Amino acid sequence: MTLVPITIRQANAFVERWHRHSRCVVGAVVAVAAAEGDQIVGVALLGRPVARRLDDGRTIEVTRVATDGTPNACSFLYGASRRAATALGYDRLVTYTRPSESGASLRAAGYVQVASVTGRSWSCPSRPRVDYEPWQGKLRWETGT
Repeated sequence: MTLVPITIRQANAFVERWHRHSRCVVGAVVAVAAAEGDQIVGVALLGRPVARRLDDGRTIEVTRVATDGTPNACSFLYGASRRAATALGYDRLVTYTRPSESGASLRAAGYVQVASVTGRSWSCPSRPRVDYEPWQGKLRWETGT
């Protein structure tokens, strides 16, 4: 498996096709891709943290990882994301999983589970929004870069 460049638009198209439960991201700072030969087998998108309290200018979030099921692609992408965050000068990298997901790929790439957060709606009276996914708790994982 090799790391190859990919545009954010191309990575989002891969997410639309392969991600089990999430849509593509609205914005991103950088995207990375894993390939076997000429075939893209997975992508990761990194962007500003969704949680405002984490958006301190020194933290970046892995907002999506999607693969076609190729073994070890997730761990490969999480490791590549960590190296990319370091190269870009970030101090901390965060990401979230659903409680039903094992986190094995994250642990393999050096991430540590640091919090359990409750789910809530993004909609509020001053800025109504449509919830596309059900509210649910998530596990936050972090690594110093």
